[in-house]
Amino acid sequence: MDQPSGRSFMQVLCEKYSPENFPYRRGPGMGVHVPATPQGSPMKERTRLNLPSVLVLNSCGITCAGDENEIAAFCAHVFELDLSDNKLEDWHEVSKIVSNVPHLEFLNLSSNPLSLSVLERSCAGSFAGVRKLVLNNSKASWETVHTILQELPDLEELFLCLNDYETVSCSPVCCQSLKLLHITDNNLQDWTEIRKLGIMFPSLDTLILANNNLTTIEESEDSLARLFPNLRSINLHKSAGLHCWEDIDKLNSFPKLEEVKLLGIPLLQSYTTEERRKLLIARLPSITKLNGSIVADGEREDSERFFIRYYMEFPEEEVPFRYHELVTKYGKLEPLAVVDLRPQSSAKVEVHFQDKVEEMSIRLDQTVAELKKHLKTVVQLSTSNMLLFYLDQEAPFGPEEMKYSSRALHSYGIRDGDKIYVEPRMK
Repeated sequence: MDQPSGRSFMQVLCEKYSPENFPYRRGPGMGVHVPATPQGSPMKERTRLNLPSVLVLNSCGITCAGDENEIAAFCAHVFELDLSDNKLEDWHEVSKIVSNVPHLEFLNLSSNPLSLSVLERSCAGSFAGVRKLVLNNSKASWETVHTILQELPDLEELFLCLNDYETVSCSPVCCQSLKLLHITDNNLQDWTEIRKLGIMFPSLDTLILANNNLTTIEESEDSLARLFPNLRSINLHKSAGLHCWEDIDKLNSFPKLEEVKLLGIPLLQSYTTEERRKLLIARLPSITKLNGSIVADGEREDSERFFIRYYMEFPEEEVPFRYHELVTKYGKLEPLAVVDLRPQSSAKVEVHFQDKVEEMSIRLDQTVAELKKHLKTVVQLSTSNMLLFYLDQEAPFGPEEMKYSSRALHSYGIRDGDKIYVEPRMK
């Protein structure tokens, strides 16, 4: 088979990690030395490369592997390899690279056009030691995914984002090892497709489904518990089809669920930020983390009490079952008193001048100087010849002179029924 044209893995490796471009550093896997190679090899003049154990060769135009002996000589210590956004389109070339990196555990093949070739089981066997595999935006078919699952017995994390999936095709065998599936930014709308993931990955701990158009969760509670018996964390951010609280309640069917992410779904848009969080916490009694924030015991109790008060005035047919559970736990609560903490904007006071008393409504956002201008026509005194004294009806110390012209009236704590005395300034 002819070797594909273009830049090889080894050419890019030599360029990036040569002593000129990547100075020697001490540490495991650094300064790999290989004897001079035969005539015609790209390694002829390169006897040392300073290779870390984590190789990042993304966006380098790689189309093929290059000399396999050289890959084996230089990459024996490598355990992470990022080949994302290259031009690899033949799984055979990927296999040549991976089969010569014996300790490889993490492989990123995102944004390579690998859908242009078929992954044969003989090639997939070279991936056997990989524990974390990233195939985002590779448009990998489900047949390719199934082949990988059959040949990677220790695979723990799989990334399948941006692959235009509208359906899920079940694998003929279950993958018992997989703990995390990241399958965001596809178009998985129907819950019947999601349930196939539970069948394929019975040991799944974390399921990230953000930015899919997931609709209602059509599954019985018993069936959900069997499908995802080990699910601890689920991310449903921007699931555009979730419109009812019953879908949220069904998350309680996952027996080990502790962490939920639920931002940007239509159901929650009409609520305030505080209402969203409290209503979700109250409906999901087992979760310990919501939208990335820990749910403390105190916050849970506050949320559950809020939930009772929120629904206490609803018609019986609209009250969720969770309400009755919480009433059993806390009893029927009294509505919270409504306390208006906004500062008073005006007050009715008695203005006393000589023998006259006049009841006036004054704005409390004005200053002492502005009040004096307002009183000029009432007491027939100029503002410069006017002294004001404020008497709090509950104050034990008598009137307080209002001597600072720029001070706002509300800072005195003036209330309805208080008194203001006006006196002429003594010459």
